[in-house]
Amino acid sequence: MPPSDFSFDESLPTVLAEVRRVQSDIKDGLQAHGFGERDMFHIELAMEEALVNAMKHGNQLDSDKFVRLQYTITPEFFDVRIEDQGAGFNPDDVPDPTMPENLERACGRGLYMIRSFMNEVVYHGRGNIVTMRKQKSPPDADE
Repeated sequence: MPPSDFSFDESLPTVLAEVRRVQSDIKDGLQAHGFGERDMFHIELAMEEALVNAMKHGNQLDSDKFVRLQYTITPEFFDVRIEDQGAGFNPDDVPDPTMPENLERACGRGLYMIRSFMNEVVYHGRGNIVTMRKQKSPPDADE
C-alpha cells in the first residue's frame, strides 16, 4: 500500500540550526514516498539554499522574525513554499554566476543551484516567497 500524501506547515524561528532539522524530516518523508537518492540530494540542496537565503538575506538573521515553511510530499512530487518576513528581492536582478564576468563573484550561486535542481521555481509578490516543485524521477534515474 503506497504512503498517503504528507503535508507540513510551520513557522520556523530564524535560527540556522533549524535548516538541518527540517532537512532530516523532509528526507524521512521522501524516503517513505520512494524518492531516489539523486532526487533527495537535489531537494536537500535546494531546500538548504532557499531556507538559508530566507533567514540570512530575507530576515537578516533577526531572531524576532520567522520563516513560514509549507510542503507536501506525494508519491509523485515534492512541493514547497517558503516565505520570509524580509523586504524581498527581484531574482532577475541577481547576476548569472555562469557568465564569465561573474565566475569569481560570490552572489547568485544558490539561486542557480535551486533552479538547476528543482523542476519549477517561482518567486512571488515582492520576492519574499518562493514555491518549488520536484517531480519524482523514474526509478532508473539513480543508476
